[in-house]
Amino acid sequence: MEVRIAPAWKALLKQEFEAPYFSSLAAFVREEYRSQKCYPPGSEIFAAFSHCGPEEIKAVIMGQDPYHGPGQAHGLCFSVRDGQAHPPSLINIFKEIQADTGAPYPQSGDLTRWARQGVLLLNATLTVRAHQAGSHQKKGWETFTDAVIHRLSMSHKGIAFLLWGGYAKKKAQLIDSNRHLILISGHPSPLSANRGLWFGNGHFSQANRYLEGQGKPGLVW
Repeated sequence: MEVRIAPAWKALLKQEFEAPYFSSLAAFVREEYRSQKCYPPGSEIFAAFSHCGPEEIKAVIMGQDPYHGPGQAHGLCFSVRDGQAHPPSLINIFKEIQADTGAPYPQSGDLTRWARQGVLLLNATLTVRAHQAGSHQKKGWETFTDAVIHRLSMSHKGIAFLLWGGYAKKKAQLIDSNRHLILISGHPSPLSANRGLWFGNGHFSQANRYLEGQGKPGLVW
């Protein structure tokens, strides 16, 4: 597994890349991609880190697994390529943005436009076997992505962390709430949203008010 990641990220995460667990993880991922169909494409495993350096991050959104269907995953959580149907969770995200900020529902489900503004769209597990949700969990990815969150929290200030659902909520313990904004709600999946745990959370406008309060431009969601 070749780690293509900007120098600033490499410096921030140097200890992780040199740790024994990461060598084991890399060997596992290489073998999986050799012997199985996996997503996202190998060149996009670290795509979440390719649009902004750590000093440019304004917000972090935490997912769990990449999409495991063909043509969907491209390294950014919740995002799908242009031309792909919007998955149910992404539909609910866009509906909440529309209700919260008045922005129109977008045609494109590609969230690269957010990443370029400084939104780190980070899955806890960066790879998955085709059609097998959770197949690359507990292989080392979670240790790595937890370190990403913790190191961002410790080395920077003023980031809005949007944690959706029980899994993401647990990541709050990695974040210094005196240095950052932590927003927690139910997951945008239909199961959670239909139980009243997603819609109306106002996370997108809250994040922008927080950023603007620090003299930073708000995000165009």
